[in-house]
Order: sequence, then structure tokens, then C-alpha cells
Amino acid sequence: MEFRLCAIASGSSGNCTFIQAGMRKILVDIGISGKKVTEGLQLIDIDPETIEGIFITHEHIDHIRGVGIFSRKYDTPIYATQKTWEKMLNEKMLGAVKEANIKILEKETYLQLEEFQIFPYGIYHDAVDPVGYIFEYQGKKITLATDIGVVDERIKTYLKGSNGILLEFNHDVNMLEAGSYPFYLKKRILSDVGHLNNEMAAQTLSEIYHAEMQWVVLGHLSKDNNVPDLAYLTAKQALEERNIRVGEDIIVSVAKRDTVSPIYKV
Repeated sequence: MEFRLCAIASGSSGNCTFIQAGMRKILVDIGISGKKVTEGLQLIDIDPETIEGIFITHEHIDHIRGVGIFSRKYDTPIYATQKTWEKMLNEKMLGAVKEANIKILEKETYLQLEEFQIFPYGIYHDAVDPVGYIFEYQGKKITLATDIGVVDERIKTYLKGSNGILLEFNHDVNMLEAGSYPFYLKKRILSDVGHLNNEMAAQTLSEIYHAEMQWVVLGHLSKDNNVPDLAYLTAKQALEERNIRVGEDIIVSVAKRDTVSPIYKV
């Protein structure tokens, strides 16, 4: 049975990822409009009504913009941690949500959907209770790691052993520092609860690589402070410094902001 990922949208303006494990189909975040996510799913021949759950990483608008409308239209359960739910409900971020569709996730605890296992792990970001996700199915592992200010040994341990990974390459530090963003925003992005820059992400990738890692998708690129070619070349250089051959030992690709990605299988 298939275990696969597709980035419906990835970038600082909106994020949504499709995961399929056998017959189980879920989304991680919907930071784009309900219309766009429906169109994206149809492009990969997925009926939106077959989505079993929306798994939230955190409550920022580029991750939840379309969650409420999608859940209402297709009666889809929404999974998030208790603190994230409290924030979203108290501030009415999702609009009306059916009580039956409010599902509480325990951080650092596996959720079991038959053979499909979902593990939300804590990350460093300026949200109330942000998480990344590990997905495991039939001995394979796909990991989502975006909106991470810093990768420490704990997070590195979670990323290790991945057969496929969607990893944040948010910004180039020089582009950010020379750019037009106000100082407070630059400071936030560069902080330990901000976003992962190209160099840090590439270093992390080279350190967690192993022979069974088939692909990495570089995700959550900033529209203003990064370009796909630069992110790709930074990753390629870090891997090749460790004699890891891009295109042979591992596939490296960049998720686009406004284009549905290819489907990546493990």
C-alpha cells in the first residue's frame, strides 16, 4: 500500500500538505483558501470528502486560513493540541466548528489509525504550542519539520530515520538582513522561535541523512527573503560536502508557493 506526500502549497503565504498511508488520507494545515485546497486535491485525484482529518501545526494564519471552511464543507475532524485549540476557539480563528470535529492531540504521544501512526513533536516557534509531525506506516517514516526557529539535538533525534522529509528552508540570512522588512520582523524571523534559514536547514539535512532517506522537499520558503535556486544549491552543497550525491543518493526538490508539488512516495 502507498505511503506518500504532496505539498498542496508551501511558503510564507500559505501551507497545506497531503499525506496518504494506504487508504488513510489526511491534511496537515490548510493555510490557503478552501477553494484552492479542493482544487489542489482534485489535481492529484483525491476526493476532498475522503480526507479523514486536518492536523494543525500551529495557529498562525498561513497554516489555518482554510481549516474552518474545509471542515464545515466536508465534515472533517480537526486535530490540534489543547493549548492550540483554546487559542483558536477563544479568538474565533476558525469560525463555527462542530464539537464532534474538535479532536485533542497529545504532544509527544502517538495517535494510532490502524497501521498509520502520527506523532506530534514540540518545536520552537512563536506560537502557543507548535508541533511538527512524524508519520509512520509499514516500517517507513515521513517527517514534517517547518516553522522551526532552531534545531537542537532533541529535534534532530526526531528527524533522524526519515525516509522522506519536508524541511523548512525559510530564508537566506543575507537577503533578510538587506531586505525591506522592519527591524522587529527581521529580529523575530532570525530568533530561536522564528524560522529556519537555508544554512541551518542544509546543515541539519546533511547531519540526519542516511542511506534509506529517499527524498527531501525544501519547504516554507519566504517570498521576499529566499529564492528556490538558492535554497536548492545550499542544500546540495551541504550534502555534497559529505559525499552525498544529489540525484543519486537522495532526491532534493523545492516546494512551490502556488503550484501543487509532485507526489513523493516512500
